[in-house]
Amino acid sequence: MTAEIVLLVAAYLIGSIPTGVIVGRLYGFDPRAVGSGNIGMVNVARAGGSSAAAITFIGDVLKGAIPVIIARGAGFSNEVIAWTGLAAFAGSIYSIFLRFRGGKGVSAALGVWLAISWPVILFALAIFGVVFAATRIMSVASMAAAIALPPAVAAMGLPRHYLLLAILMTALVLLRHRENIARLSRGEEERFQPKRRDANAG
Repeated sequence: MTAEIVLLVAAYLIGSIPTGVIVGRLYGFDPRAVGSGNIGMVNVARAGGSSAAAITFIGDVLKGAIPVIIARGAGFSNEVIAWTGLAAFAGSIYSIFLRFRGGKGVSAALGVWLAISWPVILFALAIFGVVFAATRIMSVASMAAAIALPPAVAAMGLPRHYLLLAILMTALVLLRHRENIARLSRGEEERFQPKRRDANAG
């Protein structure tokens, strides 16, 4: 039991690393003070350009994937692996380093599921790509991919602990997008357009 507790705490702390804030400081801005105020890839892209967004995305994916990879490599059960993924995901949206605030959790969720079952991610990414191509609105595409996650897990016959994980993640992603949903209902949600910082840097 001690090993499981240590693993879950470590997963939460790794997930809590505020990648977007760290990257923002390196690029000379604070994502919390610009745009939507979110620390995720999309707002970092608006404020700092594509390279800052790419680093943020990779960091957020890794902080979801690494704890799950460790749990699987150490031979923990599917139940513990699922809770580990949830702990890392929870850290990304309720970071202890940011007074229990954080991002929307989409990139961290991607990392968690890449480490659990990459075919699930292929299905979710396909949904994301189709919806984003049709709308050019990142929040809509992200929510669509999240909603597609539990059916994909169920269709692939993964253990029930992973289905529960998918359902909880979907619920939390939708909860974290409640402001986006409100803006969508008012027709105010912006289409994705990263800042062309990199092109002007030279």
